[in-house]
Amino acid sequence: MIRVLKLEWLKVKNYRVFWVLTAMYLVALLIIASAGGLFLEWLKHQGADFDGIDPTILPIFDFPDIWQNITYLGSFVKIFLAFIVIISVNNDLTYNTLRQNIIDGFSKKEYLASKMMMIISMALISTLFVFIAGLINGSIYSHVFGTDVIFDEMEFLAAYFYEIVVYSTLAFLLALIIKKAGFVIVALFLYTIMFEPIAVAILENAPVFKDGVWPEIAQFFPIKSLNNLIKVPFGRYIFMEIEDNISLKAIAISLGWFVFYLSSISFILNKRDLK
Repeated sequence: MIRVLKLEWLKVKNYRVFWVLTAMYLVALLIIASAGGLFLEWLKHQGADFDGIDPTILPIFDFPDIWQNITYLGSFVKIFLAFIVIISVNNDLTYNTLRQNIIDGFSKKEYLASKMMMIISMALISTLFVFIAGLINGSIYSHVFGTDVIFDEMEFLAAYFYEIVVYSTLAFLLALIIKKAGFVIVALFLYTIMFEPIAVAILENAPVFKDGVWPEIAQFFPIKSLNNLIKVPFGRYIFMEIEDNISLKAIAISLGWFVFYLSSISFILNKRDLK
């Protein structure tokens, strides 16, 4: 495993696009992690008055709620990591890196393992970054402290890690099928933020669909199943009921998609002539 991960590192360490996308992703995470508190501070200094309530006491960074809040927001920028995977796979196909590796004795299973190790490594680093950002912001803004609350609800970090791995594996599969990085990036971006969300919204809310089985079918869509892992948390601050746990149903559905992605990748690699 160390050997295949080292090989992936050698491929990307001098590739400028990799560092640009990584920097964009980390900056986006930093903004997401910090902007909420800074915005509340700005409102306070501007004299904002919500019926005499100091805006900075809004407990969006309170432990343990911060873990659901920050991972929910962080999930919106996971697409940058998917772009890295797409470009990495596309480079292997475009420059015949994969073909040369196979000729040199690097098996297709090892290639699959190398990409999955890269995906897992990126997900681990991202999750660690979110964890550190959560601890820092929580220590600054949280109104409650104690080991029991700080490390409560850490399952949202595990769900965040899992979501990145599954989504990046989807990007891996699409890059293998289509072989055009630019097209895959645009297609994945539009499908993630537009096509599937619109389809799901129609199935869940349109009068002709919402009273039938279609809203339940919509939960099985690939992006929807990932989005269901970490539900929108902010309703709690306007006294709305929210789901503050990880849905086992969403885990099962997304796991099914994950197995499908891996099986499809393995099938394509085994069937494709790379020599």
